[in-house]
Amino acid sequence: MKIGPLDTTIAAPPPASDRKSPAAAPAKAAAPGTTVELSPLATMKLDAQGEGSFDAAKVAAMSAAISEGRFVVNAEAIADKLLANAQELLDRNRR
Repeated sequence: MKIGPLDTTIAAPPPASDRKSPAAAPAKAAAPGTTVELSPLATMKLDAQGEGSFDAAKVAAMSAAISEGRFVVNAEAIADKLLANAQELLDRNRR
């Protein structure tokens, strides 16, 4: 399955005079009652920062399954997630 040609052009950064420094424009706090929706990637990053998403028991179980030849790779699920990830990246670059 062909996804399509990738746009490999790189946009030039704006001239230094057009750039805004972070200190020049302080961020405004959202008004009370404002709803903010995070992207799936931002949600994953926040989840990973919190309690730590490393599960040693799960890693050991998967390692044992691989060593014993019991681990089954679901190629269709991997392909679906890779395509979804590529589509998300392409959509993000088009904005």
